[in-house]
Parts: sequence; structure tokens; C-alpha cells
Amino acid sequence: MFRRALSGLYFLATLQFLSKPWRIACFAALGVLAGLALTVGKVSRATSYLSDAPETCVNCHVMQPHYASWQRSSHANVATCNDCHVPHQTLFHAYAFKARDGLYHSAIFTARLEPQVIRISSGAIPVVEENCRRCHERTIGEVALCTHERGDPRCWDCHREVPHGRTRSLSATPRVIVPELPSVLESHAPRIGGREPREQKTHSHE
Repeated sequence: MFRRALSGLYFLATLQFLSKPWRIACFAALGVLAGLALTVGKVSRATSYLSDAPETCVNCHVMQPHYASWQRSSHANVATCNDCHVPHQTLFHAYAFKARDGLYHSAIFTARLEPQVIRISSGAIPVVEENCRRCHERTIGEVALCTHERGDPRCWDCHREVPHGRTRSLSATPRVIVPELPSVLESHAPRIGGREPREQKTHSHE
């Protein structure tokens, strides 16, 4: 039974049901598609999206103002993009959310349909709200704001400058320095529950 199953798989994998010219053409087409997929993955730095590095977000130029404003905010030393914008229930939830958003963003940017000013989507609003409350649990606990009811204001309705400010368009940061995208081998994988506070870098002046 097992041998018969293996024989059937071999028959399908080697396309034995096709004539030899068609088999050669199919394998050649598969090789071309595989090469294109590897090239696109290399050019787009696809592996960088498996990391937790904020620099990955500026792979898309429309995110430059958001990276620049985060980099100069109070959150820069304690939170990354994923800490705020990705759910932290499980690793599956985190990557599923990133995959869904990534495919949507890729389609929008490829079609050049992105707006001048990017706003948070309706699906991402509860994720960011939950992460605000997760990180600031002690603070909101002291003022009895532990649960969010329908119609209640969001955190950023009051804290509007945190962390990206009110001016968030490409023309707002025309000369922002864009960092080099990281490699997944050089950065940490996403951490569920939020990452530890980042060490503040000190610059020596000579």
C-alpha cells in the first residue's frame, strides 16, 4: 500500500502522464517561475519582514514620515512598530496579521493607489488600542479605564502627538534619512507580548 502510494506520487511529480516534450516544457516553466519568485524575494528583501526591526517598514517609501516621527518620539527607545501595530495573542496571530496586511499593502503600493497621507485602517484600530492598553496597563488601571466600550474615545483621541505627530505626509519629511533594510539573520524574530525596552544608543563626539 505504502509502495503504491509512493509510486503514485512519483508518477504525478515527474509528470509521467504527459508526453516528453510537454514534460520538458512544464519543468522549464516551473524553473522560470521559481527563478522569478526568488528574484522578487531578493529584491523586495522579503526575509526582512520576518524580523522585528522598525527599519523594515521603510521598505515602502510612503512609510518614511512614520519611521522618522517614531524615531524621534518617546516610543523609540521602548517600542517597535510590531509592538504597537501587530496583535500579541500568539505567534500565529502575529504572522497572520502581518501576512494579511502585507499582501494588501503590496497590492496598493504596486498599483500606486496609496494616499498622500496614510491613516490607520478600521481593522488595525482595535489592535493598536489593545497594545496601548497592554503597555500602559498600570496607568489606565489607576484611572479605571481598563475596558473599552463602544463609543468610548480611543487613546489617540487625546494623545494625538504620540508617537507620529499630527503631520504625517511624504511632503512633511522630504529629506528624511532612510536606513538600510535589515536582514532577518541580523535581527531578532518578533516577540509575543512586546519586546524588552531598547538600550539607548550613545554617540561619542570627537
